[in-house]
Amino acid sequence: MDKSSFKENTRYTITLRAADGKLHPANIYVYKLFETSMIARMTDSGGLLHKIAYDNVTKIVKELAIDRENQFSIPAAVLDEKVWKDRSVMERYSSSPHMGK
Repeated sequence: MDKSSFKENTRYTITLRAADGKLHPANIYVYKLFETSMIARMTDSGGLLHKIAYDNVTKIVKELAIDRENQFSIPAAVLDEKVWKDRSVMERYSSSPHMGK
């Protein structure tokens, strides 16, 4: 996979290759796309933000675009590529004005 396979503010069900090489399903919400990786929330496991390399995604099973009123927002500074240079996971709460959060 590469950057062109994904879109920001979109939910995906994917097959993800873990560090040990095993494949497993994951549900993600993509916030930001970089050249070699993306910042996404794992919606099915604790809600942490993860830096996911496109090479670790082997298959896109489902794609669901999120309309503007239901998009979750995170400050742009948190999604800056410099912030993610030396990290792979971050705990961050996001909110959606439409959802009352």
